[in-house]
Amino acid sequence: MKKICTLVLALLLALIFTGLVQAKDGVKKKRVRPHLYGRVIIDNYSTDIGLAPVAFDHWVHRANATCRLCHVDIGFAMAANDTEITASDNIRGFFCGTCHNGKVQYDGKPLFRACSEESSNLKIEECQRCHNNGETPDLEEKFYKFSNKLPKERQGNGINWEQAVAKGHITPIDYIEGISVEGTDLAIVDDFAITSKIEGMPDIIFSHAKHTVWNGCEVCHPDIFMGVRKGATTYSMIDLFQGKYCGVCHDTVAFPQSGCKRCHTKL
Repeated sequence: MKKICTLVLALLLALIFTGLVQAKDGVKKKRVRPHLYGRVIIDNYSTDIGLAPVAFDHWVHRANATCRLCHVDIGFAMAANDTEITASDNIRGFFCGTCHNGKVQYDGKPLFRACSEESSNLKIEECQRCHNNGETPDLEEKFYKFSNKLPKERQGNGINWEQAVAKGHITPIDYIEGISVEGTDLAIVDDFAITSKIEGMPDIIFSHAKHTVWNGCEVCHPDIFMGVRKGATTYSMIDLFQGKYCGVCHDTVAFPQSGCKRCHTKL
């Protein structure tokens, strides 16, 4: 009976918190379609020069590279449009141009160039490969063809990325020669419980091992979580749903926080 009451409470809290993050003026937003979950619109300078904004879909890249590689080694900011990418940056091999340079290979084929000197001067249709404001007719079909082979879950974009890595379905790279810094691997901290502040709600079991696969230590510390000891950083669910702490990634790219039972697992 106690277990049933706990699950009911968890469901009610999920509905309440989902309403807090998704509702505006009493109107709940529609759920983002799976192939669009994690999309970021980049428009620092595109509109000003007559190009459509870039629609960056995380799932396209997430199977190929870790979050740490892109957000630490390559240097993309965690929030859309904070990086202020320019075509010149890409041409010189920074940001998107780190991999999209016509030389880096994936699946035995070189990745197309981003903002090459030739395309920026002559062939506007090459620019439109990225500068399309998300108007990619076959994107949904490509997503479902890609996701069909991966472990499923109900939320986010419907892919259980944790299991996809653990079972070897995808092997995202975490190192690029000449870009990544050589270093000693740090010891992984054991899983630990974060005590729930609400009576009847299970505690959170936080796993460093599961997060470091994607983030290393550097994505979270010190920019998102200043402290490195349990209890050093205090926060509430309201903070998380406002996009702070865990909310930096969850609700945007990682699975949404409305899935209470994904984190609150210790009865």
